[in-house]
Amino acid sequence: MEIKTTTHLDSATYQDALTIRQNVFVREQGVDPALEVDANEDKATYFVAYEAGLAVGCARLLPEPYGYHVQRVAVEKAFRHRGVGKALMEAMRVFAEEVGVHELRLGAQVQALGFYKALGYTPTAKPEFTEAGIQHREMHLPLA
Repeated sequence: MEIKTTTHLDSATYQDALTIRQNVFVREQGVDPALEVDANEDKATYFVAYEAGLAVGCARLLPEPYGYHVQRVAVEKAFRHRGVGKALMEAMRVFAEEVGVHELRLGAQVQALGFYKALGYTPTAKPEFTEAGIQHREMHLPLA
């Protein structure tokens, strides 16, 4: 598996991330397309996982005062449970540590809490919230 990163919205890597997000969030989960692409697109660093040249998973890191906000984690349905999400999360953790960030936070879809807990994330004190019609829970991972 290869993971590419970009901050350029005109790159093929970013376009691959958008395609995956459309497939997973808009088509599969019914998220309104107007909510999926937001005003933060040009502020994030994008990570895309490739298997044999095929884009199969994506995520992004958005800089925040505390560190980075992990967002838009998505894996194509046919590639789930094959380590793609874990590889993306690890690549983002390493990236964050290399630039000196001390915390990652994310809004986990409730159905994915176990996935993030297995990676060391813990829920914050904030209550569950609804985003794009889906229940979420804020989680965080302190970094060294």
